[in-house]
Amino acid sequence: MTLADKKLRMAVIGCGVFGRNHARVYRELQSSGGTVELVGVVDTNPVAALAVAAEFQTQAFPSIAGLQGKIDAASVAVPTVHHLTVASELMRNGIDVLIEKPLAATLAEADELIAVAREHERVAQAGHLERFNPAVLAAIPIVNHPMFFEVHRLSVFTPRSLDVDVVMDLMIHDLDIVLSFAKSEVHEIRAVGLAVISNKIDIANVRIEFENGCVANFTASRVSTEKVRKLRFFQPHQYISIDYGRQDVISIRVDERAAAELMSGRIPASTGGPAPGIALEKPKVESREPLRAEIESFLDAVRTRNRPVVALEDGRRALEVSLQINHAIEAHHRAAGLG
Repeated sequence: MTLADKKLRMAVIGCGVFGRNHARVYRELQSSGGTVELVGVVDTNPVAALAVAAEFQTQAFPSIAGLQGKIDAASVAVPTVHHLTVASELMRNGIDVLIEKPLAATLAEADELIAVAREHERVAQAGHLERFNPAVLAAIPIVNHPMFFEVHRLSVFTPRSLDVDVVMDLMIHDLDIVLSFAKSEVHEIRAVGLAVISNKIDIANVRIEFENGCVANFTASRVSTEKVRKLRFFQPHQYISIDYGRQDVISIRVDERAAAELMSGRIPASTGGPAPGIALEKPKVESREPLRAEIESFLDAVRTRNRPVVALEDGRRALEVSLQINHAIEAHHRAAGLG
């Protein structure tokens, strides 16, 4: 029996907030009659492992050694510093992996993960779930030549993911999306960031200029009083706004000839609604949970042995730019005398 025919045996490594959600989705897929079985969850903290196992009717393990020969694939949701150790051991034992973002703590570790996946012919996916946000998917067909991005991702402070800074925690989602849309190499990065509550950068503002002339401004904060997740961009004669949270897309397109006539005064400006030649559209969005869509895409790649939608190379690129941003923040700190 091939993987395309059999029930995939899954595990979740790490029982924190992200790991729990991965376990929840696998259990939902199992309960809905899908060909998936949640075999177990793993955490070095036995209390956390037992709690998640009890909640989703599966078995708790203290280490991945107990899963040997029992699973086909796994989600790796341990702290970032352990991604290389855990994911490499799984892949060397013939297990496909979905590795939460950021892919690794360093580029060298990311490169090693990519090398292990290739050597052992494993399906390995980077966990950038906003790629599967329905609003992003609905916007992809209308992206043609983006030249300016304005991105805001603001969250209320929570004591999670404090092993990484706000760039690796939040901004990296948007970096991955913009990199996939811009399709150009980074030319220059300017950045400022500050630690506010934690001992790592909690708020950051970044300006990236790409080789093709595209410019992107990012603001990320995990100490905000409100939750905002929006990406807006302009391309010739068009403005597009994506609201990740509402899973909503708005496109405003300007007809070039009508705009010229409007500017010349040959067409009077409208007093109600959009001006002539300006079309407001809302692409159809198929609402669904991005994490479930991400996991289902991973499962499909496992079954078909195809390259994942978000390959490890994509995760490495987002990590590389994130690290460059952190270097730019450090340089700004030195210049500003912040230590």
